[in-house]
Amino acid sequence: MEGFSLDPDDPAYRGQAIYTRRALRIYDTLVVRFSNSLVWRCPARRIAGQYRRHLTASHLDVGPGTGYYLDRVRFPGDRPPSLTLLDPNPEVLRYAARRLRRYRPLLHAADALKPIALEPASFHSVGLSYVLHCLPGDIDAKAVVFDHVIPLVAPGGVVFGATILNGGERHARLARRLIGLYNHKGIFSNLHDDVDGLERALASRFEHHALDVSGSVALFTGWT
Repeated sequence: MEGFSLDPDDPAYRGQAIYTRRALRIYDTLVVRFSNSLVWRCPARRIAGQYRRHLTASHLDVGPGTGYYLDRVRFPGDRPPSLTLLDPNPEVLRYAARRLRRYRPLLHAADALKPIALEPASFHSVGLSYVLHCLPGDIDAKAVVFDHVIPLVAPGGVVFGATILNGGERHARLARRLIGLYNHKGIFSNLHDDVDGLERALASRFEHHALDVSGSVALFTGWT
């Protein structure tokens, strides 16, 4: 983790820069508990359910946030899991690592829009919760993240996650206002993200995939 920092001129910088230590302290209350249910209309239990169904004992979490979901699910098996956290923001990695210290996670500071220097086929599950809508570009551009994590997944493994959509989706009034505000500030970059584009991105990369929409959120799964 030491020595990595995302260049402020990088298009991906603004989407992760907001996650300071102070912001992370209020993230669970503001986003997980309030926004998920009342704004995006996808309660946190829906995302937690993805982790319960798909989490394996060898897991890579891309954009772990505060570590909320990993903290609330049980890893399969009796042995300690192999857990790796990946994020370009060292504050995020430190915060999540403290919360999940019982698992002794490995930390990897990196930008998932670029090739990831981790051992190929070394994970059986990869989580991408609330990552895509923070990345620059349209769905076709940001779906390169799938191209970078798929080689890290062992045959028969799974990639799962959730993302907030915009185009073509039905939003509550507050959701529409927040999407506009967050895109203006650079926190989100999802004005052109829609379910059809995500469906195409998944279908072109995974032999089998599933996609479900809950409010403003798409929950996706792809099997290698």
